[in-house]
Amino acid sequence: MKKSTLYVLLTALLFGSMEVALKIGGGSFNAIQLTFIRFFIGGLILLPFAIRDLKKRQIKLNKGDLGYLFALGFVCICISMLLFQVGVMKINANLAAVIISINPVFTMIFSHFLVNEKFTWKKALVLVVSIIGLIIVMNPAKLMTGENNLFYVLVTLVAAISFGFYTAFGKKRIAKIGGLAQNSVSFLMGSGTLLLILLVKGEPILQGINLETLPLLLYLGVFVTGIGYYFYVKIIEISGPSTASIAFFIKPVLAPVIAFFVLGEAITPNIVIGLMFILSGCLINLVEPAKLLRILKLNELFSK
Repeated sequence: MKKSTLYVLLTALLFGSMEVALKIGGGSFNAIQLTFIRFFIGGLILLPFAIRDLKKRQIKLNKGDLGYLFALGFVCICISMLLFQVGVMKINANLAAVIISINPVFTMIFSHFLVNEKFTWKKALVLVVSIIGLIIVMNPAKLMTGENNLFYVLVTLVAAISFGFYTAFGKKRIAKIGGLAQNSVSFLMGSGTLLLILLVKGEPILQGINLETLPLLLYLGVFVTGIGYYFYVKIIEISGPSTASIAFFIKPVLAPVIAFFVLGEAITPNIVIGLMFILSGCLINLVEPAKLLRILKLNELFSK
């Protein structure tokens, strides 16, 4: 097995188990506290690798770099992941996993404006197909009458949108700073900001950590947030962003299965059908435009 393939599978497994672990953790910690703890641990896990990578690149972070990393951390941790934690605690874990997994679609949109990546007809097709899938998964007709409240579904959707912004914004200096340092430092800065918020609000910081909850916190911090992002960055370095994105395509398939066995959440027909649309959108994004045109038999239409 290729190293990149192994990393993709491990990343997908770790990210796919995230929502279930976050939902369980939400029973012992509030959203700000849990988000702070897991990203602080994750940032520390990545820090030695980040320092080594910066030395290898012969890069010293200047004030502009630190300001940029703070902005990244604020968007990712204080907005996206905090909102995601709130959403996970209020809706089904399998639904939250599917919603957050469409963040690459929003990355494409934001990249057009932030880093001048052309928004092509293929990306527009991916956007339409993925949104159709998302609507099917959410099942609007049952949102207000079932176990998933519309408000918290929208909160989770905002988390996915803001994570897409974080990813697109992160492309500005990742070639200089590197993915490991960018993630580690931004994670630590974002979690540090949440720590200040906890202190100002007088909310618990370490309360709730005991022998019963510690394994879950270590799993979320060390494995999901630390090792998971390490593998993800290494995939990008070895095989490129397209291969790395496959982990996000596998994640929404694994997450409902894990949620079914651990939390007893039903895998409903709308989730399966909607997921097929979303995965189709993801696959379209991986196919070269010329080959996609041949598949769709649109060559003649676009040649006129």
